[in-house]
Amino acid sequence: MDLSYSEKDEAFRAEVRAFLAEKLPKELSEKVRLSQDLEKSDMEFWHAQLNARGWLAANWPKSFGGAEWSAVERNIFEEECAMADAPRIVPFGLSMLAPVLQKFGSKAQQDHWLPRILNGDDWWCQGYSEPGAGSDLASLKTRAVLEGDHYIVNGQKTWTTLGQHANMIFCLVRTDTTAKAQEGISFLLIDMNTPGIEVRPITLIDGGAEVNEVWFTDVKVPVENLVGEENKGWTYAKYLLTHERTNIAGVGSSRAGLAAVKRIAKKVQARGRPLIENPHFAARMAQVEIDLMAMATTNLRIVSKAAAGQAPGVESSLLKIKGTQIRQEITDLARRAVGPHAMPFASDALDASNTPLPDPYDAGEVAGPYFNNRKLAIFGGSNEIQREIYSKHMMRGAK
Repeated sequence: MDLSYSEKDEAFRAEVRAFLAEKLPKELSEKVRLSQDLEKSDMEFWHAQLNARGWLAANWPKSFGGAEWSAVERNIFEEECAMADAPRIVPFGLSMLAPVLQKFGSKAQQDHWLPRILNGDDWWCQGYSEPGAGSDLASLKTRAVLEGDHYIVNGQKTWTTLGQHANMIFCLVRTDTTAKAQEGISFLLIDMNTPGIEVRPITLIDGGAEVNEVWFTDVKVPVENLVGEENKGWTYAKYLLTHERTNIAGVGSSRAGLAAVKRIAKKVQARGRPLIENPHFAARMAQVEIDLMAMATTNLRIVSKAAAGQAPGVESSLLKIKGTQIRQEITDLARRAVGPHAMPFASDALDASNTPLPDPYDAGEVAGPYFNNRKLAIFGGSNEIQREIYSKHMMRGAK
Protein backbone atom coordinates (compact mmCIF):
# COMPACT_ATOMS: atom_id res chain seq x y z
CA MET A 1 0.00 0.00 0.00
CA ASP A 2 3.05 2.26 0.07
CA LEU A 3 3.38 5.09 -2.42
CA SER A 4 6.63 5.52 -4.34
CA TYR A 5 9.23 7.47 -2.40
CA SER A 6 12.59 8.91 -3.40
CA GLU A 7 15.90 8.11 -1.68
CA LYS A 8 15.64 11.46 0.10
CA ASP A 9 12.16 10.58 1.36
CA GLU A 10 13.33 7.18 2.59
CA ALA A 11 16.25 8.83 4.38
CA PHE A 12 13.76 11.09 6.12
CA ARG A 13 11.68 8.05 7.05
CA ALA A 14 14.74 6.45 8.62
CA GLU A 15 15.39 9.65 10.57
CA VAL A 16 11.81 9.67 11.87
CA ARG A 17 12.04 6.03 12.92
CA ALA A 18 15.29 6.67 14.78
CA PHE A 19 13.72 9.61 16.58
CA LEU A 20 10.68 7.56 17.59
CA ALA A 21 12.88 4.70 18.81
CA GLU A 22 14.86 7.10 20.99
CA LYS A 23 12.23 9.53 22.26
CA LEU A 24 8.93 7.61 22.45
CA PRO A 25 8.71 5.78 25.81
CA LYS A 26 7.48 2.20 25.61
CA GLU A 27 4.88 2.74 28.31
CA LEU A 28 3.39 5.68 26.38
CA SER A 29 3.22 3.79 23.08
CA GLU A 30 1.58 0.87 24.92
CA LYS A 31 -1.11 3.21 26.23
CA VAL A 32 -1.82 4.35 22.68
CA ARG A 33 -1.76 0.82 21.26
CA LEU A 34 -4.21 -0.42 23.88
CA SER A 35 -6.50 2.61 23.38
CA GLN A 36 -6.09 3.65 27.00
CA ASP A 37 -6.94 7.19 28.08
CA LEU A 38 -3.91 9.48 27.97
CA GLU A 39 -3.19 11.84 30.83
CA LYS A 40 -2.68 15.51 30.13
CA SER A 41 0.97 15.02 31.08
CA ASP A 42 1.32 12.30 28.40
CA MET A 43 0.13 14.64 25.68
CA GLU A 44 2.23 17.54 26.96
CA PHE A 45 5.32 15.31 27.09
CA TRP A 46 5.04 14.28 23.45
CA HIS A 47 4.27 17.86 22.39
CA ALA A 48 7.51 18.96 24.09
CA GLN A 49 9.57 16.17 22.51
CA LEU A 50 8.46 17.12 19.01
CA ASN A 51 8.94 20.82 19.66
CA ALA A 52 12.48 20.26 20.93
CA ARG A 53 13.28 18.39 17.68
CA GLY A 54 11.66 21.13 15.56
CA TRP A 55 9.07 18.68 14.26
CA LEU A 56 5.96 19.90 16.04
CA ALA A 57 4.53 22.37 13.54
CA ALA A 58 4.93 20.44 10.30
CA ASN A 59 2.42 22.62 8.45
CA TRP A 60 3.68 26.00 9.68
CA PRO A 61 5.90 28.27 7.57
CA LYS A 62 9.49 28.51 8.79
CA SER A 63 8.94 32.24 9.34
CA PHE A 64 6.62 31.34 12.22
CA GLY A 65 8.88 28.61 13.62
CA GLY A 66 7.41 25.70 11.70
CA ALA A 67 9.06 22.81 9.88
CA GLU A 68 7.42 23.71 6.55
CA TRP A 69 7.55 20.10 5.40
CA SER A 70 6.49 18.93 1.98
CA ALA A 71 3.29 16.93 1.65
CA VAL A 72 5.30 13.73 1.28
CA GLU A 73 7.32 14.43 4.42
CA ARG A 74 4.16 15.09 6.40
CA ASN A 75 2.65 11.88 5.08
CA ILE A 76 5.75 9.87 6.06
CA PHE A 77 5.87 11.42 9.52
CA GLU A 78 2.20 10.78 10.23
CA GLU A 79 2.47 7.21 8.96
CA GLU A 80 5.56 6.37 11.05
CA CYS A 81 4.11 7.96 14.20
CA ALA A 82 0.92 5.95 13.79
CA MET A 83 2.76 2.69 13.19
CA ALA A 84 4.90 3.36 16.28
CA ASP A 85 1.77 4.07 18.37
CA ALA A 86 2.82 7.62 19.15
CA PRO A 87 0.14 9.96 20.57
CA ARG A 88 -1.62 12.20 18.09
CA ILE A 89 -0.83 15.84 18.73
CA VAL A 90 -3.73 17.85 20.15
CA PRO A 91 -4.73 19.86 17.06
CA PHE A 92 -6.69 22.81 18.42
CA GLY A 93 -3.89 25.32 18.85
CA LEU A 94 -1.35 23.84 16.48
CA SER A 95 -3.35 22.85 13.41
CA MET A 96 -6.57 24.83 13.73
CA LEU A 97 -6.07 28.18 15.47
CA ALA A 98 -2.52 28.76 14.27
CA PRO A 99 -3.36 28.85 10.54
CA VAL A 100 -6.13 31.38 11.29
CA LEU A 101 -3.75 33.61 13.26
CA GLN A 102 -1.08 33.32 10.58
CA LYS A 103 -3.49 34.44 7.87
CA PHE A 104 -5.90 36.81 9.66
CA GLY A 105 -4.36 37.68 13.02
CA SER A 106 -2.59 40.92 13.85
CA LYS A 107 1.21 41.06 14.16
CA ALA A 108 0.81 41.46 17.91
CA GLN A 109 -1.41 38.36 18.10
CA GLN A 110 1.02 36.33 16.01
CA ASP A 111 4.01 37.40 18.09
CA HIS A 112 2.23 36.59 21.35
CA TRP A 113 0.19 33.44 20.69
CA LEU A 114 2.17 31.45 18.12
CA PRO A 115 5.32 30.96 20.26
CA ARG A 116 3.11 29.99 23.20
CA ILE A 117 1.40 27.33 21.07
CA LEU A 118 4.78 25.87 20.11
CA ASN A 119 6.11 25.95 23.66
CA GLY A 120 2.97 24.40 25.11
CA ASP A 121 2.34 27.43 27.33
CA ASP A 122 -1.34 27.36 26.37
CA TRP A 123 -3.74 24.47 25.90
CA TRP A 124 -6.43 25.52 23.43
CA CYS A 125 -9.91 24.14 22.92
CA GLN A 126 -12.56 24.95 20.33
CA GLY A 127 -15.77 26.89 21.06
CA TYR A 128 -17.86 26.32 17.95
CA SER A 129 -20.83 23.96 18.50
CA GLU A 130 -23.82 24.84 20.64
CA PRO A 131 -26.89 22.80 21.68
CA GLY A 132 -28.85 24.30 18.78
CA ALA A 133 -25.94 24.93 16.43
CA GLY A 134 -23.96 21.89 15.32
CA SER A 135 -23.60 21.39 11.59
CA ASP A 136 -25.87 24.45 11.27
CA LEU A 137 -23.16 26.46 12.95
CA ALA A 138 -24.35 29.83 11.65
CA SER A 139 -27.36 29.61 13.98
CA LEU A 140 -25.15 30.00 17.07
CA LYS A 141 -26.53 32.21 19.85
CA THR A 142 -23.59 32.91 22.19
CA ARG A 143 -23.50 36.71 22.38
CA ALA A 144 -20.63 39.14 22.71
CA VAL A 145 -21.50 42.78 23.38
CA LEU A 146 -18.79 45.45 23.18
CA GLU A 147 -18.62 47.60 26.31
CA GLY A 148 -15.67 49.97 26.31
CA ASP A 149 -12.47 47.98 25.82
CA HIS A 150 -14.05 44.59 26.55
CA TYR A 151 -16.60 42.23 25.04
CA ILE A 152 -19.13 40.76 27.47
CA VAL A 153 -19.83 37.15 26.49
CA ASN A 154 -22.91 35.11 27.48
CA GLY A 155 -23.98 31.73 26.19
CA GLN A 156 -23.03 28.06 25.96
CA LYS A 157 -20.77 25.85 23.89
CA THR A 158 -20.93 22.06 23.78
CA TRP A 159 -18.88 19.04 22.66
CA THR A 160 -15.76 20.96 23.69
CA THR A 161 -13.07 18.30 23.31
CA LEU A 162 -10.47 18.22 26.12
CA GLY A 163 -11.86 21.48 27.45
CA GLN A 164 -11.21 20.19 30.97
CA HIS A 165 -7.47 20.64 30.29
CA ALA A 166 -7.63 23.96 28.44
CA ASN A 167 -6.66 27.39 29.67
CA MET A 168 -7.70 29.09 26.40
CA ILE A 169 -10.63 28.71 24.01
CA PHE A 170 -11.19 30.21 20.56
CA CYS A 171 -14.87 31.02 20.16
CA LEU A 172 -17.39 32.00 17.56
CA VAL A 173 -19.75 34.58 19.05
CA ARG A 174 -22.61 36.66 17.72
CA THR A 175 -21.77 40.37 17.71
CA ASP A 176 -24.59 41.57 15.44
CA THR A 177 -28.11 40.18 15.84
CA THR A 178 -29.56 42.27 13.01
CA ALA A 179 -27.34 41.00 10.18
CA LYS A 180 -27.71 37.76 8.23
CA ALA A 181 -26.68 34.78 10.34
CA GLN A 182 -23.21 34.37 8.82
CA GLU A 183 -22.51 38.10 8.76
CA GLY A 184 -22.95 38.80 12.47
CA ILE A 185 -20.32 36.41 13.86
CA SER A 186 -16.92 37.26 15.32
CA PHE A 187 -13.88 35.20 16.35
CA LEU A 188 -12.69 35.70 19.94
CA LEU A 189 -9.79 34.30 22.00
CA ILE A 190 -10.94 33.75 25.59
CA ASP A 191 -8.97 32.94 28.73
CA MET A 192 -10.70 29.95 30.40
CA ASN A 193 -9.68 31.26 33.84
CA THR A 194 -11.82 34.38 33.41
CA PRO A 195 -14.62 34.68 36.01
CA GLY A 196 -17.97 33.50 34.67
CA ILE A 197 -16.73 30.39 32.79
CA GLU A 198 -17.90 26.95 33.90
CA VAL A 199 -16.84 23.62 32.35
CA ARG A 200 -19.15 20.61 32.75
CA PRO A 201 -18.08 17.13 31.54
CA ILE A 202 -20.26 15.01 29.21
CA THR A 203 -20.09 11.23 29.59
CA LEU A 204 -19.91 9.45 26.22
CA ILE A 205 -21.18 6.06 25.12
CA ASP A 206 -17.76 4.46 25.72
CA GLY A 207 -17.74 5.74 29.30
CA GLY A 208 -15.15 8.45 28.66
CA ALA A 209 -15.53 12.17 29.30
CA GLU A 210 -13.27 13.84 26.75
CA VAL A 211 -15.93 16.39 25.76
CA ASN A 212 -17.60 19.12 27.79
CA GLU A 213 -20.16 21.87 27.97
CA VAL A 214 -18.73 25.35 28.52
CA TRP A 215 -20.94 28.07 29.98
CA PHE A 216 -20.25 31.82 29.75
CA THR A 217 -21.89 34.24 32.16
CA ASP A 218 -20.89 37.92 31.76
CA VAL A 219 -17.36 36.94 30.76
CA LYS A 220 -15.10 39.92 30.04
CA VAL A 221 -12.80 39.52 27.02
CA PRO A 222 -10.28 42.24 26.05
CA VAL A 223 -11.04 43.79 22.66
CA GLU A 224 -7.50 42.96 21.51
CA ASN A 225 -8.52 39.29 21.63
CA LEU A 226 -10.74 39.81 18.60
CA VAL A 227 -9.16 38.09 15.59
CA GLY A 228 -9.46 40.07 12.37
CA GLU A 229 -12.52 42.27 11.94
CA GLU A 230 -15.72 42.27 13.95
CA ASN A 231 -18.55 40.37 12.19
CA LYS A 232 -16.09 38.69 9.80
CA GLY A 233 -15.66 35.58 11.95
CA TRP A 234 -17.56 33.30 9.59
CA THR A 235 -14.79 33.69 7.02
CA TYR A 236 -12.18 32.69 9.60
CA ALA A 237 -14.35 29.84 10.86
CA LYS A 238 -14.66 28.29 7.40
CA TYR A 239 -10.91 28.61 6.85
CA LEU A 240 -10.27 26.82 10.14
CA LEU A 241 -12.77 24.05 9.36
CA THR A 242 -11.02 23.11 6.12
CA HIS A 243 -7.87 22.44 8.19
CA GLU A 244 -9.89 20.52 10.81
CA ARG A 245 -11.57 18.29 8.23
CA THR A 246 -8.26 17.45 6.60
CA ASN A 247 -6.89 16.46 10.01
CA ILE A 248 -9.92 14.25 10.79
CA ALA A 249 -9.14 11.96 7.84
CA GLY A 250 -6.29 10.34 9.79
CA VAL A 251 -4.49 8.49 7.01
CA GLY A 252 -1.64 7.37 9.25
CA SER A 253 -3.85 6.10 12.06
CA SER A 254 -6.02 4.24 9.54
CA ARG A 255 -2.97 2.49 8.14
CA ALA A 256 -1.89 1.49 11.62
CA GLY A 257 -5.42 0.33 12.42
CA LEU A 258 -5.63 -1.78 9.28
CA ALA A 259 -2.26 -3.37 10.05
CA ALA A 260 -3.59 -4.28 13.49
CA VAL A 261 -6.73 -5.86 11.97
CA LYS A 262 -4.56 -7.97 9.68
CA ARG A 263 -2.46 -9.07 12.63
CA ILE A 264 -5.56 -10.05 14.59
CA ALA A 265 -7.16 -11.83 11.62
CA LYS A 266 -4.08 -14.03 11.23
CA LYS A 267 -4.48 -15.23 14.84
CA VAL A 268 -8.25 -15.64 15.06
CA GLN A 269 -9.53 -19.05 13.97
CA ALA A 270 -12.84 -19.32 12.07
CA ARG A 271 -14.00 -22.88 11.30
CA GLY A 272 -10.50 -24.21 11.70
CA ARG A 273 -8.78 -21.64 9.50
CA PRO A 274 -7.33 -18.16 10.12
CA LEU A 275 -10.00 -15.48 9.75
CA ILE A 276 -7.85 -13.67 7.20
CA GLU A 277 -8.59 -16.58 4.82
CA ASN A 278 -12.35 -16.15 5.15
CA PRO A 279 -13.49 -14.81 1.74
CA HIS A 280 -16.08 -12.39 3.13
CA PHE A 281 -13.76 -10.94 5.77
CA ALA A 282 -10.82 -10.80 3.36
CA ALA A 283 -12.98 -8.97 0.80
CA ARG A 284 -13.93 -6.32 3.37
CA MET A 285 -10.28 -5.84 4.31
CA ALA A 286 -9.28 -5.56 0.66
CA GLN A 287 -11.97 -2.94 -0.01
CA VAL A 288 -10.95 -0.77 2.92
CA GLU A 289 -7.31 -1.05 1.85
CA ILE A 290 -8.20 0.08 -1.68
CA ASP A 291 -10.23 2.99 -0.27
CA LEU A 292 -7.34 3.94 2.00
CA MET A 293 -4.88 3.97 -0.90
CA ALA A 294 -7.15 6.29 -2.86
CA MET A 295 -7.66 8.56 0.16
CA ALA A 296 -3.92 8.73 0.83
CA THR A 297 -3.38 10.04 -2.70
CA THR A 298 -6.14 12.61 -2.28
CA ASN A 299 -4.70 13.62 1.08
CA LEU A 300 -1.28 14.24 -0.48
CA ARG A 301 -2.85 16.45 -3.12
CA ILE A 302 -4.77 18.52 -0.56
CA VAL A 303 -1.83 18.82 1.83
CA SER A 304 0.36 19.91 -1.09
CA LYS A 305 -1.99 22.82 -1.73
CA ALA A 306 -1.79 23.81 1.93
CA ALA A 307 2.02 23.59 1.85
CA ALA A 308 1.97 25.98 -1.11
CA GLY A 309 0.15 28.55 1.02
CA GLN A 310 -3.38 27.77 -0.11
CA ALA A 311 -6.23 26.79 2.19
CA PRO A 312 -7.46 23.24 1.67
CA GLY A 313 -10.36 23.50 -0.75
CA VAL A 314 -13.75 21.85 -0.95
CA GLU A 315 -11.88 18.56 -1.41
CA SER A 316 -11.35 18.57 2.35
CA SER A 317 -15.05 17.72 2.64
CA LEU A 318 -14.51 14.59 0.55
CA LEU A 319 -11.46 13.70 2.61
CA LYS A 320 -13.44 14.06 5.82
CA ILE A 321 -16.28 11.84 4.54
CA LYS A 322 -14.07 9.07 3.22
CA GLY A 323 -11.64 9.25 6.13
CA THR A 324 -14.38 8.79 8.71
CA GLN A 325 -15.94 5.92 6.77
CA ILE A 326 -12.60 4.13 6.57
CA ARG A 327 -11.80 4.61 10.26
CA GLN A 328 -15.25 3.34 11.24
CA GLU A 329 -14.93 0.31 8.96
CA ILE A 330 -11.52 -0.58 10.42
CA THR A 331 -12.79 -0.49 14.02
CA ASP A 332 -15.83 -2.52 12.97
CA LEU A 333 -13.58 -5.15 11.38
CA ALA A 334 -11.50 -5.33 14.56
CA ARG A 335 -14.66 -5.68 16.68
CA ARG A 336 -16.00 -8.47 14.49
CA ALA A 337 -12.66 -10.25 14.35
CA VAL A 338 -12.22 -10.67 18.10
CA GLY A 339 -15.86 -11.56 18.74
CA PRO A 340 -16.68 -11.81 22.47
CA HIS A 341 -13.25 -10.38 23.35
CA ALA A 342 -14.57 -7.02 22.15
CA MET A 343 -17.03 -6.89 25.03
CA PRO A 344 -14.96 -5.22 27.79
CA PHE A 345 -14.39 -1.51 27.53
CA ALA A 346 -13.58 1.27 29.96
CA SER A 347 -16.97 2.27 31.30
CA ASP A 348 -18.04 2.56 34.90
CA ALA A 349 -21.59 2.32 33.57
CA LEU A 350 -21.12 -1.37 32.85
CA ASP A 351 -22.00 -3.98 35.45
CA ALA A 352 -19.03 -4.37 37.79
CA SER A 353 -19.40 -8.15 37.47
CA ASN A 354 -18.34 -7.96 33.81
CA THR A 355 -14.95 -9.64 34.08
CA PRO A 356 -12.63 -8.79 31.17
CA LEU A 357 -11.92 -11.77 28.96
CA PRO A 358 -8.32 -12.80 28.27
CA ASP A 359 -6.81 -11.19 25.19
CA PRO A 360 -5.16 -13.94 23.15
CA TYR A 361 -5.17 -11.84 19.98
CA ASP A 362 -3.11 -8.90 21.28
CA ALA A 363 -6.02 -6.71 20.20
CA GLY A 364 -6.14 -4.35 23.15
CA GLU A 365 -9.36 -2.48 23.78
CA VAL A 366 -11.62 -2.83 20.74
CA ALA A 367 -15.09 -1.74 21.82
CA GLY A 368 -13.97 1.68 23.08
CA PRO A 369 -12.50 2.87 19.75
CA TYR A 370 -15.47 1.35 17.89
CA PHE A 371 -18.01 3.31 19.92
CA ASN A 372 -15.89 6.46 20.05
CA ASN A 373 -15.47 6.51 16.28
CA ARG A 374 -19.24 6.71 15.78
CA LYS A 375 -18.84 10.45 16.36
CA LEU A 376 -16.45 10.93 13.43
CA ALA A 377 -19.26 11.24 10.90
CA ILE A 378 -20.81 14.06 12.95
CA PHE A 379 -18.16 16.41 14.31
CA GLY A 380 -16.25 18.82 12.09
CA GLY A 381 -19.46 19.20 10.10
CA SER A 382 -21.58 16.08 9.62
CA ASN A 383 -20.93 13.93 6.57
CA GLU A 384 -24.38 14.82 5.23
CA ILE A 385 -23.46 18.51 5.32
CA GLN A 386 -20.10 17.78 3.66
CA ARG A 387 -21.89 16.03 0.80
CA GLU A 388 -24.07 19.12 0.35
CA ILE A 389 -21.03 21.40 0.32
CA TYR A 390 -19.31 19.35 -2.35
CA SER A 391 -22.48 18.87 -4.41
CA LYS A 392 -23.13 22.62 -4.51
CA HIS A 393 -19.52 23.22 -5.52
CA MET A 394 -19.79 20.69 -8.38
CA MET A 395 -23.12 22.10 -9.58
CA ARG A 396 -21.71 25.63 -9.67
CA GLY A 397 -18.75 24.35 -11.65
CA ALA A 398 -21.02 22.59 -14.13
CA LYS A 399 -22.88 25.75 -15.08
